[in-house]
Amino acid sequence: MKRLFVIAMLFAAPAIAQEAGDAELIGELMAFHGSKAIVSAMTTHCYETTGLDAAYQTANDNWYLRNVGFLDLANRVAARLGGGTALEIAAAETYGGTQIMSAYNQAEDKNTFCRAFLEQVDGGALDIDKQLPDALEKAQAIAAQ
Repeated sequence: MKRLFVIAMLFAAPAIAQEAGDAELIGELMAFHGSKAIVSAMTTHCYETTGLDAAYQTANDNWYLRNVGFLDLANRVAARLGGGTALEIAAAETYGGTQIMSAYNQAEDKNTFCRAFLEQVDGGALDIDKQLPDALEKAQAIAAQ
């Protein structure tokens, strides 16, 4: 009986390791949504903070257009791995929004913070392929299978 248990565990170990790896990758993919929330929250907030500067809305729209395919990929791969639920996405968005608002609230000069943020969004530094290249590569490999 003990021998059967050992043999069963040998077969189960790769599956357990795969499930843990899947959960980690799902978390990384949900970070794509956290990035979206960061850009969305700050472009809206900075739009209001800097006197309704339309450049922030344009930056948000352009970010979304550059990254919508990555967000879709994250959703498809996460679902394939058994994750990417509405609750997981909402949690990632909440976390991302909370983190950027914390950074904003700690900034001494809010206007300077917003201008620097706009430069990063416009320059693509906050794009998913720049922020999360490893997770993106893993997702692309899974999607190609």
